[in-house]
Amino acid sequence: MQLHLPSDSCDSFPGAPMNTNPVPEDWRIPDELWPEIAMHIPPHVNTHRFGGGRPRTPDRVCMEAILFVLRTGCQWKALDATKFCPGSTAHDRFQEWVQDGVFLALWKTGLIEYDCFVGIDWEWLSMDGCMTKAPLGGKKTGKNPTDRAKKGAKRSLLVEGNGIPVGLAVDGANRPDMKLVEETLESIPVERPAPTADEKQNLCLDKGYAYDEVRDIAREFAFTAHIPLKGQEAQKVKRTARRKARRWVVERTHSWMNRFRGILIRWCKKPENYMAMLHFALALICYRAAGLTG
Repeated sequence: MQLHLPSDSCDSFPGAPMNTNPVPEDWRIPDELWPEIAMHIPPHVNTHRFGGGRPRTPDRVCMEAILFVLRTGCQWKALDATKFCPGSTAHDRFQEWVQDGVFLALWKTGLIEYDCFVGIDWEWLSMDGCMTKAPLGGKKTGKNPTDRAKKGAKRSLLVEGNGIPVGLAVDGANRPDMKLVEETLESIPVERPAPTADEKQNLCLDKGYAYDEVRDIAREFAFTAHIPLKGQEAQKVKRTARRKARRWVVERTHSWMNRFRGILIRWCKKPENYMAMLHFALALICYRAAGLTG
Protein backbone atom coordinates (compact mmCIF):
# COMPACT_ATOMS: atom_id res chain seq x y z
CA MET A 1 0.00 0.00 0.00
CA GLN A 2 1.37 3.40 -0.94
CA LEU A 3 0.85 6.90 0.39
CA HIS A 4 1.09 9.36 -2.49
CA LEU A 5 1.56 13.08 -2.17
CA PRO A 6 -1.74 14.79 -2.93
CA SER A 7 -2.47 15.90 -6.45
CA ASP A 8 -4.30 19.06 -7.43
CA SER A 9 -7.54 17.11 -7.81
CA CYS A 10 -10.08 16.57 -5.05
CA ASP A 11 -12.44 14.41 -7.09
CA SER A 12 -12.21 11.71 -4.41
CA PHE A 13 -13.75 13.89 -1.72
CA PRO A 14 -16.64 11.85 -0.32
CA GLY A 15 -19.54 14.25 -0.35
CA ALA A 16 -22.02 11.43 -0.90
CA PRO A 17 -23.19 9.04 1.83
CA MET A 18 -20.43 6.83 3.13
CA ASN A 19 -21.85 3.61 1.71
CA THR A 20 -21.75 4.97 -1.86
CA ASN A 21 -18.44 6.86 -1.81
CA PRO A 22 -15.79 5.04 0.24
CA VAL A 23 -12.37 6.52 0.96
CA PRO A 24 -9.72 5.33 -1.53
CA GLU A 25 -7.29 2.84 -0.01
CA ASP A 26 -4.21 4.76 -1.15
CA TRP A 27 -5.30 7.70 1.03
CA ARG A 28 -4.82 5.65 4.16
CA ILE A 29 -1.62 5.33 6.20
CA PRO A 30 0.51 2.41 4.93
CA ASP A 31 1.20 -0.49 7.27
CA GLU A 32 4.95 0.10 7.10
CA LEU A 33 4.55 3.76 8.14
CA TRP A 34 2.07 3.35 10.96
CA PRO A 35 4.60 1.95 13.53
CA GLU A 36 6.74 5.04 12.93
CA ILE A 37 3.75 7.21 13.82
CA ALA A 38 2.31 5.08 16.61
CA MET A 39 5.48 5.15 18.72
CA HIS A 40 5.04 8.92 19.21
CA ILE A 41 1.41 8.75 20.36
CA PRO A 42 1.14 8.76 24.18
CA PRO A 43 -0.82 5.86 25.68
CA HIS A 44 -4.39 6.69 26.59
CA VAL A 45 -5.42 6.54 30.24
CA ASN A 46 -9.07 5.64 30.79
CA THR A 47 -10.44 8.14 33.33
CA HIS A 48 -13.87 6.52 33.54
CA ARG A 49 -14.69 4.86 36.82
CA PHE A 50 -14.20 1.08 36.74
CA GLY A 51 -12.81 1.40 33.18
CA GLY A 52 -16.22 1.95 31.62
CA GLY A 53 -17.36 4.41 28.97
CA ARG A 54 -17.74 4.25 25.23
CA PRO A 55 -14.93 2.43 23.37
CA ARG A 56 -12.23 4.83 22.21
CA THR A 57 -11.83 5.35 18.47
CA PRO A 58 -8.51 3.75 17.38
CA ASP A 59 -5.61 6.16 17.02
CA ARG A 60 -4.90 5.00 13.48
CA VAL A 61 -8.42 5.86 12.35
CA CYS A 62 -8.12 9.35 13.85
CA MET A 63 -4.69 9.89 12.29
CA GLU A 64 -6.04 8.88 8.88
CA ALA A 65 -8.90 11.34 9.36
CA ILE A 66 -6.41 14.12 10.18
CA LEU A 67 -4.43 13.16 7.08
CA PHE A 68 -7.63 13.43 5.03
CA VAL A 69 -8.21 16.97 6.32
CA LEU A 70 -4.60 17.87 5.57
CA ARG A 71 -4.82 16.56 2.02
CA THR A 72 -8.23 17.92 1.03
CA GLY A 73 -8.52 21.07 3.15
CA CYS A 74 -12.08 20.08 4.10
CA GLN A 75 -13.74 21.17 7.33
CA TRP A 76 -13.56 18.86 10.29
CA LYS A 77 -17.34 18.45 10.20
CA ALA A 78 -17.06 17.02 6.66
CA LEU A 79 -15.45 13.91 8.15
CA ASP A 80 -18.93 12.86 9.30
CA ALA A 81 -19.61 11.79 5.69
CA THR A 82 -16.51 9.59 5.46
CA LYS A 83 -15.64 6.13 6.74
CA PHE A 84 -13.09 7.48 9.20
CA CYS A 85 -14.72 8.88 12.34
CA PRO A 86 -16.85 11.87 13.36
CA GLY A 87 -15.19 15.21 12.82
CA SER A 88 -15.45 16.14 16.48
CA THR A 89 -13.58 12.98 17.47
CA ALA A 90 -10.79 13.60 14.98
CA HIS A 91 -10.47 17.26 16.00
CA ASP A 92 -10.35 16.44 19.71
CA ARG A 93 -7.64 13.84 19.10
CA PHE A 94 -5.77 16.32 16.91
CA GLN A 95 -5.81 18.88 19.74
CA GLU A 96 -4.49 16.27 22.17
CA TRP A 97 -1.63 15.34 19.87
CA VAL A 98 -0.76 18.98 19.18
CA GLN A 99 -0.33 19.54 22.91
CA ASP A 100 1.83 16.40 23.15
CA GLY A 101 4.09 17.51 20.29
CA VAL A 102 3.31 14.43 18.21
CA PHE A 103 3.55 16.11 14.80
CA LEU A 104 6.84 17.85 15.54
CA ALA A 105 8.23 14.50 16.69
CA LEU A 106 7.02 12.91 13.44
CA TRP A 107 8.95 15.47 11.41
CA LYS A 108 12.08 14.90 13.49
CA THR A 109 11.83 11.13 13.10
CA GLY A 110 11.20 11.50 9.38
CA LEU A 111 14.42 13.50 9.05
CA ILE A 112 16.35 10.88 11.03
CA GLU A 113 14.96 8.11 8.81
CA TYR A 114 15.86 10.07 5.68
CA ASP A 115 19.37 10.69 7.01
CA CYS A 116 19.81 6.96 7.68
CA PHE A 117 18.54 5.73 4.29
CA VAL A 118 19.62 8.60 2.00
CA GLY A 119 21.64 11.14 3.94
CA ILE A 120 20.96 14.80 4.63
CA ASP A 121 22.99 17.06 2.34
CA TRP A 122 24.28 19.73 4.71
CA GLU A 123 26.70 21.16 2.15
CA TRP A 124 24.17 23.32 0.30
CA LEU A 125 21.06 24.64 2.01
CA SER A 126 18.44 27.11 0.81
CA MET A 127 15.90 29.30 2.58
CA ASP A 128 12.91 31.22 1.29
CA GLY A 129 9.53 32.48 2.45
CA CYS A 130 6.06 31.82 1.08
CA MET A 131 2.88 33.78 1.79
CA THR A 132 -0.51 32.09 2.07
CA LYS A 133 -4.03 33.34 2.71
CA ALA A 134 -5.39 33.30 6.27
CA PRO A 135 -9.02 34.49 6.01
CA LEU A 136 -9.89 33.55 9.60
CA GLY A 137 -7.01 35.55 11.07
CA GLY A 138 -5.54 34.59 14.42
CA LYS A 139 -2.10 35.08 15.92
CA LYS A 140 0.92 35.14 13.62
CA THR A 141 -1.06 36.56 10.71
CA GLY A 142 -0.77 39.99 9.12
CA LYS A 143 -1.74 42.13 6.18
CA ASN A 144 -0.53 40.55 2.96
CA PRO A 145 1.15 43.27 0.86
CA THR A 146 0.56 41.23 -2.32
CA ASP A 147 -3.13 40.53 -1.66
CA ARG A 148 -4.69 43.96 -1.03
CA ALA A 149 -3.71 43.85 2.64
CA LYS A 150 -5.93 40.85 3.36
CA LYS A 151 -5.02 38.58 6.26
CA GLY A 152 -2.22 36.21 5.42
CA ALA A 153 0.55 34.07 6.92
CA LYS A 154 4.16 33.56 5.93
CA ARG A 155 6.14 30.37 6.34
CA SER A 156 9.92 30.52 6.22
CA LEU A 157 11.39 27.22 5.04
CA LEU A 158 14.94 25.87 5.18
CA VAL A 159 15.80 22.85 3.02
CA GLU A 160 18.92 20.76 2.48
CA GLY A 161 20.58 20.18 -0.88
CA ASN A 162 17.88 17.83 -2.18
CA GLY A 163 14.94 19.91 -0.98
CA ILE A 164 14.11 17.98 2.19
CA PRO A 165 12.77 20.45 4.80
CA VAL A 166 15.04 20.89 7.83
CA GLY A 167 13.76 24.18 9.29
CA LEU A 168 10.45 26.04 9.57
CA ALA A 169 9.13 29.27 11.07
CA VAL A 170 5.75 31.00 10.76
CA ASP A 171 4.67 34.63 11.14
CA GLY A 172 2.38 37.21 9.58
CA ALA A 173 2.44 37.83 5.83
CA ASN A 174 3.74 41.37 6.44
CA ARG A 175 6.84 40.05 8.18
CA PRO A 176 9.99 40.46 6.02
CA ASP A 177 11.85 37.25 5.15
CA MET A 178 15.07 38.49 6.72
CA LYS A 179 13.37 38.84 10.12
CA LEU A 180 12.64 35.09 10.17
CA VAL A 181 16.15 33.85 9.41
CA GLU A 182 17.27 33.29 12.99
CA GLU A 183 14.02 31.61 14.06
CA THR A 184 14.14 29.33 11.01
CA LEU A 185 17.72 28.24 11.68
CA GLU A 186 16.93 27.64 15.35
CA SER A 187 14.00 25.38 14.41
CA ILE A 188 16.17 22.59 12.95
CA PRO A 189 14.84 19.57 14.90
CA VAL A 190 17.79 17.21 14.36
CA GLU A 191 21.43 17.43 15.34
CA ARG A 192 23.42 19.30 12.74
CA PRO A 193 27.04 18.30 12.11
CA ALA A 194 29.62 20.98 12.72
CA PRO A 195 31.08 22.48 9.53
CA THR A 196 34.82 22.29 8.94
CA ALA A 197 37.30 24.14 6.75
CA ASP A 198 37.07 21.35 4.16
CA GLU A 199 33.33 20.76 4.51
CA LYS A 200 31.59 24.11 4.65
CA GLN A 201 27.84 24.45 4.98
CA ASN A 202 26.57 26.93 2.40
CA LEU A 203 23.32 28.88 2.75
CA CYS A 204 21.78 30.17 -0.50
CA LEU A 205 19.42 33.15 -0.19
CA ASP A 206 17.82 35.57 -2.62
CA LYS A 207 18.09 39.37 -2.75
CA GLY A 208 15.42 39.76 -0.10
CA TYR A 209 18.02 38.66 2.45
CA ALA A 210 20.73 41.11 1.35
CA TYR A 211 21.26 42.67 4.78
CA ASP A 212 24.28 42.75 7.10
CA GLU A 213 22.06 41.42 9.88
CA VAL A 214 21.40 38.25 7.86
CA ARG A 215 25.09 37.77 7.13
CA ASP A 216 25.88 38.15 10.82
CA ILE A 217 23.28 35.53 11.74
CA ALA A 218 24.65 33.15 9.09
CA ARG A 219 28.16 33.51 10.53
CA GLU A 220 26.80 32.99 14.04
CA PHE A 221 25.35 29.65 12.92
CA ALA A 222 28.59 28.79 11.07
CA PHE A 223 27.03 29.02 7.59
CA THR A 224 28.72 30.41 4.50
CA ALA A 225 26.07 32.72 3.09
CA HIS A 226 25.61 33.26 -0.64
CA ILE A 227 23.41 36.33 -1.09
CA PRO A 228 23.32 38.34 -4.33
CA LEU A 229 23.54 42.07 -3.76
CA LYS A 230 20.71 44.20 -5.06
CA GLY A 231 21.52 45.11 -8.63
CA GLN A 232 24.34 42.59 -8.84
CA GLU A 233 24.44 40.43 -11.96
CA ALA A 234 23.72 36.74 -11.51
CA GLN A 235 26.87 35.71 -13.37
CA LYS A 236 29.05 37.60 -10.92
CA VAL A 237 27.34 35.87 -8.02
CA LYS A 238 28.07 32.48 -9.57
CA ARG A 239 31.77 33.30 -9.89
CA THR A 240 31.88 34.48 -6.27
CA ALA A 241 30.17 31.37 -4.94
CA ARG A 242 32.16 29.15 -7.35
CA ARG A 243 28.98 27.17 -7.85
CA LYS A 244 25.60 27.82 -9.37
CA ALA A 245 23.00 29.18 -6.94
CA ARG A 246 20.74 26.44 -5.58
CA ARG A 247 17.64 28.29 -4.44
CA TRP A 248 15.24 26.46 -6.73
CA VAL A 249 15.03 23.44 -4.40
CA VAL A 250 13.30 25.43 -1.66
CA GLU A 251 10.78 26.78 -4.17
CA ARG A 252 10.05 23.22 -5.27
CA THR A 253 9.49 22.16 -1.64
CA HIS A 254 7.07 25.05 -1.15
CA SER A 255 5.22 23.67 -4.18
CA TRP A 256 5.13 20.20 -2.59
CA MET A 257 3.64 21.71 0.55
CA ASN A 258 1.00 23.64 -1.38
CA ARG A 259 -0.37 20.35 -2.72
CA PHE A 260 -1.63 19.68 0.79
CA ARG A 261 -4.79 21.75 0.58
CA GLY A 262 -5.16 21.87 4.34
CA ILE A 263 -2.16 24.26 4.48
CA LEU A 264 -2.50 25.90 1.05
CA ILE A 265 -4.83 28.29 2.90
CA ARG A 266 -4.44 28.70 6.63
CA TRP A 267 -7.80 27.90 8.19
CA CYS A 268 -6.45 27.37 11.72
CA LYS A 269 -6.85 30.34 14.03
CA LYS A 270 -4.43 28.89 16.57
CA PRO A 271 -0.81 29.10 15.37
CA GLU A 272 0.07 25.86 17.18
CA ASN A 273 -2.57 23.99 15.18
CA TYR A 274 -1.29 25.51 11.94
CA MET A 275 2.28 24.56 12.83
CA ALA A 276 1.15 21.01 13.61
CA MET A 277 -0.41 20.66 10.16
CA LEU A 278 2.78 22.02 8.60
CA HIS A 279 4.90 19.60 10.61
CA PHE A 280 2.68 16.70 9.51
CA ALA A 281 3.13 17.68 5.86
CA LEU A 282 6.91 18.00 6.29
CA ALA A 283 7.03 14.60 8.00
CA LEU A 284 5.21 12.96 5.09
CA ILE A 285 7.62 14.55 2.62
CA CYS A 286 10.57 13.17 4.62
CA TYR A 287 9.08 9.69 4.96
CA ARG A 288 8.32 9.51 1.26
CA ALA A 289 11.86 10.59 0.38
CA ALA A 290 13.19 7.91 2.75
CA GLY A 291 11.14 5.29 0.91
CA LEU A 292 8.76 4.45 3.76
CA THR A 293 5.59 5.47 1.90
CA GLY A 294 6.30 4.14 -1.56
